[in-house]
Amino acid sequence: MADELEAIRQLKARYCRFLDAKDAEGWRSVFSDDVVVLLDTAVSTGGADPRTAPPVEGADTFVPMVLASLENAATMHHCHTPEITLTSPVTATGIWAMEDWIIFGNGNELHGAGHYHETYEKQDGTWRIKTLHLTRTIQQISGDGG
Repeated sequence: MADELEAIRQLKARYCRFLDAKDAEGWRSVFSDDVVVLLDTAVSTGGADPRTAPPVEGADTFVPMVLASLENAATMHHCHTPEITLTSPVTATGIWAMEDWIIFGNGNELHGAGHYHETYEKQDGTWRIKTLHLTRTIQQISGDGG
């Protein structure tokens, strides 16, 4: 069991590293082909409307979409305090506290925090992210777009 939990922690570490390095092939490898992603575009604490975007289905749609949006940006993604539960020998759930900081090419910045709510599936002996829902507790946007 400990080995499986560590494998999932390593998976999430690669998620952050590959995303910040803009390693498209590496980042694609952390997802199942049929991943479903939900992204909240607003803070969702205290009853606030999280403005959840429509689901993005499939890694081959999600990965290029995100990387294109970050093409001229410097990014930092940190994940910590994982709550991982093995639900079967090949499935698991996890919640990770996260912090991100994105400096866009035009000088605008997004600094946020929140949680990744995920499910995982072990496919061909390797854990992959099956579903991902990013919720936000902080979202600070600054800059004049200049």
